[in-house]
Amino acid sequence: MFSSLKVKHFRIYWLGMLVSLIGTSMQFVAQSWLVFQLTNSAFLLGVVGFLGSIPIFVFSLFGGVLADRVNKRNILIFTQIAFMFLAFLLAVLTQFQLINPQQIMFIALLNGIIMAFDAPARQSIVVELVGKKHLFNAITLNSVAFNSSRIIGPAIAGVFISVIGMSGCFYLNGVSFLAVIAALFWIKLGRSIMENNNSAFKDLKEGLVFISCNLSILGLLSMVAVMSLFGISYIILMPVFASNVLQVGVRGLGVLMSSIGLGALIGSLILARLGDFKYKGKLLIWSAFLSALLLINFSLSRNYIWAIVSLVCLGCISVPVTAIINSLLQITVPDAFRGRVMSLFMITFAGIMPFGSLISGSLAQVLGVSVALFLCGLVCFVLFTLINLFFPELKKL
Repeated sequence: MFSSLKVKHFRIYWLGMLVSLIGTSMQFVAQSWLVFQLTNSAFLLGVVGFLGSIPIFVFSLFGGVLADRVNKRNILIFTQIAFMFLAFLLAVLTQFQLINPQQIMFIALLNGIIMAFDAPARQSIVVELVGKKHLFNAITLNSVAFNSSRIIGPAIAGVFISVIGMSGCFYLNGVSFLAVIAALFWIKLGRSIMENNNSAFKDLKEGLVFISCNLSILGLLSMVAVMSLFGISYIILMPVFASNVLQVGVRGLGVLMSSIGLGALIGSLILARLGDFKYKGKLLIWSAFLSALLLINFSLSRNYIWAIVSLVCLGCISVPVTAIINSLLQITVPDAFRGRVMSLFMITFAGIMPFGSLISGSLAQVLGVSVALFLCGLVCFVLFTLINLFFPELKKL
């Protein structure tokens, strides 16, 4: 289950990343609650989500080109320092009550721009740390780290918001980046950057041609796009659901967010335990359909305990969708195109997410949060059916 952690440099990187991700998850909950307190608007929650992710849609391909041309560790050191600065800026503005929705939107936009260059390097550096032998396990354990942070971070935020305030959560997030920055200075990469005399735009064109000619990659990216556009939108609406439907307040919000992470952690550990198993494509298809049905089920929740159970199940089932797609892409793609392919993965995973945030936020504002989530789940089920028909080769992966 933890075989890739035997590789020293990956273990150091993984632990530093885990601490940083916990801080980021804590800030996400505190920031969402701050926006909702300042505006009482589901739509503006969606706008903040949109601004935080739209730069990934615009700039991530260039981040992928950079990751294929420049030392990935140096890219990550720069981006993590920039994230830390923005966390402290948000903390100071909140502490001295200078914060307003426009400032939060601007900081979210800057975070998104940085993420557009951070994510391709972060995704593609893994193979350089562990090699192909441990790649599937390492990708799965990255998912474990991410989902562990979604349990710990929101739980801490739910308590700390009432104890040290939202600014305290932002300060803690800023400090948490020191762990991954220290890890990045410590690690060494397994290989050097290959010689490349092409222009950045030529590299970009070559990457897009390679992806467009590979039907398996197109099918996998289509599934990620559907999840990002409609399947993950419930997260940005969680403060509204917690406040207006379940009426459980900020601590209840922390528990709900942690429930998603708990389920996702369980799913990640099961996936890691399975190892490099056969028939990943079949598991991917069935997990996608079941996650759509579970989202519909959650939208109908009116009981707090039932909502928690629904979210644990949703988190557990939805993890294989993105984790298996990530691993299938990384295992099959040539090293020379890894950064560019993973940048397109990030575009479909996080870059399309802002449009989903706007759609779900608008639907929630007009029809109510429960109806909005029900429609998102229904659309996911229909689109997964179409992808299954148009890309039958996915079942054979």
